[in-house]
Amino acid sequence: MYSNLIIFISAYLLILLSILGYGLFFTALNNENQRKIHIGFSGLYGIFFLIIYAYVSNLFIAHSKIHNIIILSFGLILFFFFYFKNLENKNFKNELLILIIIFILLFISILIKKNHDDFPYYHFAYTYNLTQESANFGIGKFNHGFRTPSSIFYINSLFFLPLVDYYLFNFIQLYILGFANIILLKKIFINNLFYQKLKKKINIINYISLISLIFINIFFYRLSEYGTDRSAQILIIILFILLIDFFQKKIIDKSDINYLYILFGLIISFKAFYFLYIIFLIPLFLFVLNKKNLKKTIKFLFVNKYFFYFILITLLVILSYFMNTGCLLYPLSFTCFETLEWSISKNQVYQMNNWYELWSKSGANPNFRVQNPEIYIQGFNWVENWFNSYFFNKVSDFIFGILLMVLVIRIFFIKFKNKVITKKLDRYTKISYILLIIIFIEWFYNHPSLRYGGYCIIALLIFIPFSSYLNKLKIDFQKFNKIAIILVIISTIVFEYRNIDRIKNEIEIYRYRPILDVFYEIDDSYFNLQKIIENSKNSKGFFEKSIF
Repeated sequence: MYSNLIIFISAYLLILLSILGYGLFFTALNNENQRKIHIGFSGLYGIFFLIIYAYVSNLFIAHSKIHNIIILSFGLILFFFFYFKNLENKNFKNELLILIIIFILLFISILIKKNHDDFPYYHFAYTYNLTQESANFGIGKFNHGFRTPSSIFYINSLFFLPLVDYYLFNFIQLYILGFANIILLKKIFINNLFYQKLKKKINIINYISLISLIFINIFFYRLSEYGTDRSAQILIIILFILLIDFFQKKIIDKSDINYLYILFGLIISFKAFYFLYIIFLIPLFLFVLNKKNLKKTIKFLFVNKYFFYFILITLLVILSYFMNTGCLLYPLSFTCFETLEWSISKNQVYQMNNWYELWSKSGANPNFRVQNPEIYIQGFNWVENWFNSYFFNKVSDFIFGILLMVLVIRIFFIKFKNKVITKKLDRYTKISYILLIIIFIEWFYNHPSLRYGGYCIIALLIFIPFSSYLNKLKIDFQKFNKIAIILVIISTIVFEYRNIDRIKNEIEIYRYRPILDVFYEIDDSYFNLQKIIENSKNSKGFFEKSIF
């Protein structure tokens, strides 16, 4: 009766430990200090390592069940090796305890009956195809979604396992949420203890990390809506926090640079659209240049193993686009090679680029399309309709929710007065904020949809000045910690309650049985594309014709 749930929970925990095992191995491989293990980043390291492996291995073999068992089992062996190696490391034990608590609390969010609309359309089909075949050229001809591959599909394909089959193809999003929570909790609390020893005061990082953790858990509680976008946006928020934290330090720590490169690589691999966020290397470069001369700055930033890893994962992302579409970055037509056998025509690439823009500007949906779409997307012709059909009530509700959250947080700190001498934002954070405004303008003009970066952009534009304002308050560690603990507990309760309410609705609407049958809904239509793909290759193994 309970075997389904027990198997599901077992897979959830074993995959988590396997990812962590690869992360600890990656840390040791790069000679990082084993006494200062960061479980949150070790988890992201593990995800990063497995993504690179998944990209490379699928060039040669399909990710079958036997293959995946071997890979994940090796990760488990690595975990237990490093666990016994660090038995006397108190910090390691404490972080493992935090990890266990976090992932127990988050487990409720993976109990899902119905996934988002894109899941049956191409997320499931693409991931499943990786478990059946290797090195497909021209697969973008079969589905619009197949033209924009994500590393999330590749790593999820490693979770195709006996007993659970293809019912874990949304696990990685939860692991990212969990590791993000651990990173933010350390920024909120562990940093306080560190600064306390140095007799320093609460700074902007403690506040923005607290606000971001509350935001992520309250607004991104619904895992079934993640797709490939929200995980990237969660990491963008953490990336920005690390940048600001980096600018606060007098002594440059190379491990901070390593974290940033891993985050950049993951973000771009989740959604190549986020290549644009590379511009945040500019303030990073300027900050290091202020500490070192030009030659040492270049060496420090770019003669670096982690920069090589970032370049490697970027090249693998480009390769996946090229294999699927004949373009280096779809849907940028100038990056496309139209003469290849499997290529999509530049005219079709151009049309799809316009379609994405039309959709994001509320000019089209499954049941509606404006007249003269090419004129509609030009300039600001779309703004009035976008405001009427999307800003109200999607964006407006989102902004209202953030402002309400900010107001509640301010009430908790209302009794504290401003410091006599306040510290202003450093110039590199200001440069980063200006670049964020430029990103916002680009977002609004070209693709003003929350899923295309809007969540994190709007949130950061509000969180940074609000955190700077809170940083002016006169408050000691003990009082800050008490308030932070209360707010974290409240956000956890809200996360749990909203998921319980969601599950209750899925029980009523979709007849979900989370105890007896925990797996999400799948039907025969999910496999239609795979059947067509298997019968559509030519003698050379390419797909010559589109099915639509």
